[in-house]
Amino acid sequence: MNINKEHISNRRLSRKSIYSITPFTLLDYPDKTACIIWFAGCNMRCGYCYNPEIVFGKGKMTIIELQEFLQSRIGLLDGVVLSGGECMMYSEITDIIKFIKSMGYKVKIDTNGSNPKKFDYLIQNELIDYVALDFKSPLSKFFLVTKTDFFNDFVQSLQILIHSDVKFEIRTTYHSDLLTISDLQEMADFLVQKGYQGQYFIQQFRNGTDTIGNLKESKRLETWIDHSVDNIEIIFRNNDN
Repeated sequence: MNINKEHISNRRLSRKSIYSITPFTLLDYPDKTACIIWFAGCNMRCGYCYNPEIVFGKGKMTIIELQEFLQSRIGLLDGVVLSGGECMMYSEITDIIKFIKSMGYKVKIDTNGSNPKKFDYLIQNELIDYVALDFKSPLSKFFLVTKTDFFNDFVQSLQILIHSDVKFEIRTTYHSDLLTISDLQEMADFLVQKGYQGQYFIQQFRNGTDTIGNLKESKRLETWIDHSVDNIEIIFRNNDN
């Protein structure tokens, strides 16, 4: 299937917005075989970010090259994960998702929730099948962690998801230089107040990894509360550090 050029201009078709592709994963899309499309660039600067080369790097692949890759995987993969960086920064993301869906793939988005209007459009038009939404920090530390003021945008995206039928998860990366146990408790309580019911993943920072902020090693986070809080299941990831 060819990309509909009435929707994507030749300039956008040749734009190198994609940093790289992970051709196969069983971990990043629950219960699906998938690939990961890594979009270059991000509108946040989280100190713990593992992907400085993607955040600060330039795209290396065009949309046409992405299409060719996905056509070669039809029948082999169930889904496509759009990640980064921040994939929702790109004006052509809607059209990219449309041609991915037209190939029969499920679409998962990894996002920081900074673009609620576009997010709402994608959900209303049934263009997203699964979302991993990053909950960076409580409001009081949001600028410290992300170097941005997108907290209200994140909250809007969260509320859009809660009132939709799209499957999604909430996740937070914990680094002891940035967040405390009290912060995590506050964040869990915040989700309860907003009416979230589901899984809340706390991801332990992996020490020994180059990051944007050149942070020191994170102190290991031990279990801090029961694994359920008012219909929210707390799940710890990366506990093998």
